[in-house]
Amino acid sequence: MHLPLLIKKPLFILFFLAFTGRALAQEVDSANVKRVELENVDVAPTGQTSGWLLTDQDIQTELDGAVENLYNLKHDKAERQFRSLRRRYPHHPLPDFLLGLSTWWKIIPSNTLNKQYDKVFYAYMDSAIAKGEKLYEADNKNYEACFFLAAAYSFSARLQSERHELRKATVNSKRALDYLEISKEANGLSSEFLFGQALFNYYASWISEEHPFLRPILLFFPKGYRQLGIQQLRNVAANAFYTSTEAKYFLVKILGSDREDQDEAALKVAKELAYKYPDNGPFAREYALFSFEQGKHKECERVSLDILNKLNQGYPGYEGLSGRYATYYLGWMQQFKYKNPAKAKEYYQRCIVFSEMTDQDEGGYYLYAHVNLAKMAIQEKNIPAARRYYQVVVNKAERNSIQYQEAKEYLKETQRLSAKSTAKSAYAQNW
Repeated sequence: MHLPLLIKKPLFILFFLAFTGRALAQEVDSANVKRVELENVDVAPTGQTSGWLLTDQDIQTELDGAVENLYNLKHDKAERQFRSLRRRYPHHPLPDFLLGLSTWWKIIPSNTLNKQYDKVFYAYMDSAIAKGEKLYEADNKNYEACFFLAAAYSFSARLQSERHELRKATVNSKRALDYLEISKEANGLSSEFLFGQALFNYYASWISEEHPFLRPILLFFPKGYRQLGIQQLRNVAANAFYTSTEAKYFLVKILGSDREDQDEAALKVAKELAYKYPDNGPFAREYALFSFEQGKHKECERVSLDILNKLNQGYPGYEGLSGRYATYYLGWMQQFKYKNPAKAKEYYQRCIVFSEMTDQDEGGYYLYAHVNLAKMAIQEKNIPAARRYYQVVVNKAERNSIQYQEAKEYLKETQRLSAKSTAKSAYAQNW
């Protein structure tokens, strides 16, 4: 059972739709593809980085602790340093983009359901865009400006697509692609530039396979660069400073998807993220997920207990969604590993509560918790309880799912036995 990819409604669908009616070719030179395979370099350097904050080693050293705080969800500490940078570079998009990224990581833990920070997020991204456009207007070979413009437009469009603001998302997606195309010339100057190209290469191929109705629109796009996209993401993860962690988070989602089916590789990256940023709730739940799926139950239990502990203490980024994951895993282990049904029931009930709190009661762990509670009730010969749990499954599960069929058959059989028992009882009374 895999989680969906990070982008539930892939932003790249909007990219393609935005470009309908014009030439869509974005050819990848065969020599460059070969160079990627042999040397892990995508485009030879074609410009200068003098004066760029993006590649300034002193700035990166200064911000190292701030970036660590950002991904440990210590927002106040990170944002103090980003604001300090903005005071020194008031006309540069980097500080505003980083402040926007910090705000984005206030939204992510809720699976983007939390709308509390939307206005602040858009304000920072709009400010980064305005400053980036001024730099680009002054010099249309300023690839650093193009990087921030592509990134800020993409992040804005990504949240707009989650909010079903498709017109705005489409417009911003088109703008992001325009600047991504220009900044591609600077891929060899910094691994940061490969991040957007990597996602484009992967999802361009993904959409063609997963959404065949879009294939006529995609006719002019390059095909079959899925592995190139993954390779570029690995490059970014290993070498970039600002986008490294984002690339790793995408790698976890991509490698662990049903399409790639590389759970062991996903677990390795998830472990790296969880250990480097131990107070990041989303990283912890991904690590718990893949530890559970790979049978690393001891580690899954440790991480799950840590999630619940931090959630109870009110750590930023530890919300009901993470609690839903953790309580299901702990319930499963109490039921099947430790043979402690009382404790298992407690965790499953908490999983159900977390699922309902976060509007995640249409499938997944919510239904699995009900199924396992029903099975324990059957073992205890508590038919009314078993029927109650299975009735929820019938009401919520997809009709072609195993859980639905199992629940339906049990309800039907127990209803038949109940009717038969009632008939026998009536007959005995009449006799």
